[in-house]
Amino acid sequence: MTTNRTASESVASAPAAVSSHSADYAANTLLLNRRKRNKQIALVLSYVILIGAVLFAIYPVYFAFLVSIRPNGQLLSLNLPDMFFPATGVSFDSYNTVMFGKTPFFNWVGNSLLIAGLTAFASLLLATSAAFTISRFKFRGRNALLIMFLAIQAFPGVLALNAISNLLVKLGLYGNSFGLIIAYSAGTIVFCTWNLKGYFDTIPVEIEESALIDGCNPFQSFFLILLPLSIPAIAITAFFGFLAGWGEFALASAIIPAPAIKQTLPVALNALAQSTSVPWGQFAAASMLVAIPTMILFLVMQRFLQSGLTAGGVKG
Repeated sequence: MTTNRTASESVASAPAAVSSHSADYAANTLLLNRRKRNKQIALVLSYVILIGAVLFAIYPVYFAFLVSIRPNGQLLSLNLPDMFFPATGVSFDSYNTVMFGKTPFFNWVGNSLLIAGLTAFASLLLATSAAFTISRFKFRGRNALLIMFLAIQAFPGVLALNAISNLLVKLGLYGNSFGLIIAYSAGTIVFCTWNLKGYFDTIPVEIEESALIDGCNPFQSFFLILLPLSIPAIAITAFFGFLAGWGEFALASAIIPAPAIKQTLPVALNALAQSTSVPWGQFAAASMLVAIPTMILFLVMQRFLQSGLTAGGVKG
């Protein structure tokens, strides 16, 4: 009798169990579908935000390019399609006027390339030795020196403009390109030193000790071992040093205010834009041309911007 009663109860409870399992399955399926739909919505929103951000960043450059190829060189147009496409035609007269007109455009380019290149070289020359010393040697005042570097980096460079100008006047370098290079190098050495010091810290000192055991002197260990391993950091440091001298305006306008043939590109283009009748087409064309050296430099140095050069350099 007990066995029959148990069997009867099991048979009676079976539909309830099946019904409960079906309800749980349906709830889980609904929850999974809801999560999947939320993920899809979040993905679509993220793409919309990213596309909007890209358009917001690219359109000013694209708009400057449109202005540079407009036949009349106007900044604004009442024709709505002309704000997005060259609806009124394409003309490169603005580029021809900027490069081969009355303005000494190529002199400005040469001045900026010279100043930016020497600034990058001087910054690396000073920063590599300073970063190596701070990274590898323990000496009295090391921490104070690092704190002082941070304090100098936090100090706005514009506030030192008057002091730098007076110092260059005393040295006879005011109005001279080399005076501007000295000012730029002094301003970038802190960043370059910190950047290289951080990278030197990641290179195992055992590599240099092995080179010393094999017969290298400290200078050979530095130039033949440490610097080749630090090419990524040196490349990015040189790139930022170049940018510091290429696009800076405040110091350049104060140290080399005249004549126009000695000015750098940012100062000269600013003077061009502040004339009585602003030639927007020429100004936009010059702005497009200014970006070319920076893009070329980035593409050339991009292959050096890699990591992991020291992987496996020390045997475990």
